[in-house]
Amino acid sequence: MPRIETILPTASFTCTVMAMHNVVALALPGVVAFDLAIPAQVFGHLDERERYSFKVCAAEPGLVSTTTGYAVQVTHGLNLLRAADTVVVPGFSPLDDPPEKVSNALRQASRRGARIISVCTGAFALAAAGLLDGKRATTHWRNAERLAAMYPSTTVEAGVLYVDEGGVSTSAGVAAGIDLCLHLVRNDFGTEAANRIARRMVVAPHREGGQAQFIENPVAAPIGLFGATCVWARKNLSEPMSVRDLAGHAGWAPSTFARRFVAEVGVTPLRWLTGQRMAEARRLLENSDLTVEAIAHRCGLGTSTNMRLHFMRELSMTPTSYRRLYRPNPDRGRP
Repeated sequence: MPRIETILPTASFTCTVMAMHNVVALALPGVVAFDLAIPAQVFGHLDERERYSFKVCAAEPGLVSTTTGYAVQVTHGLNLLRAADTVVVPGFSPLDDPPEKVSNALRQASRRGARIISVCTGAFALAAAGLLDGKRATTHWRNAERLAAMYPSTTVEAGVLYVDEGGVSTSAGVAAGIDLCLHLVRNDFGTEAANRIARRMVVAPHREGGQAQFIENPVAAPIGLFGATCVWARKNLSEPMSVRDLAGHAGWAPSTFARRFVAEVGVTPLRWLTGQRMAEARRLLENSDLTVEAIAHRCGLGTSTNMRLHFMRELSMTPTSYRRLYRPNPDRGRP
């Protein structure tokens, strides 16, 4: 997220101004209305007007058909992409290659440094523009084989919710776009900002990108068979915990517990537990004065060195850098 250091001429302090982040959704013919509504709700809601601006563009301004029997009126053309910080391409159907001017506009935005993301089958437009060459990507599980066959230079991960490749990110079908958009807000403004949007949208605040798209009983913890055990684990993050410990609390044999947990939650018990430890570590870095060492112990990540390894692997930054970037600062804001 860009920051502008502004020296006020009549004051003796430096104020960091958060530059408005411009998000533009590109509605292709046959746009999936729900996919288009996701970034609109996350980035375009009135509650986010201090952080994000949100607009929609099309290859040709006017009525754009949707897959659900009605059209949307779009007043902006592709020139809007020239000033976009983030470009969102929702799913569309049929999956014909977009016009070359659309692909060219996407390539230019990417070269300029804009973040490009897709929801569901929007990945096909990114692939047609060459933005997924040599990268990992995902799309709706029904279309994953087709994407892999059409674009063999792309590594298609069919089973995950979203893939963040830095400048280019893709999400799986439908509601997985919510997970990706919240993930981007979390990266832009921190956990609290993303959680606040999730509460407003009445959705889970955080599902890992590697979580399965399609599971036998798609109920997110702590609801379902293991609800009480998930709550217990969250309350005892400072304690060492193994699959055997979790299974013992749930009253299951470890092997049966692990198998059923993956079927219900979509990730292994230890991966879920690590995600909870990381989420709590991020929260404490943002909202407490505890040292990194103390936070690592409280979250069950062991030492500050081990916690640093987790942060570098998942966020490409140290805990100290994360705190500096996302901790509320009374001297940071708009003059």
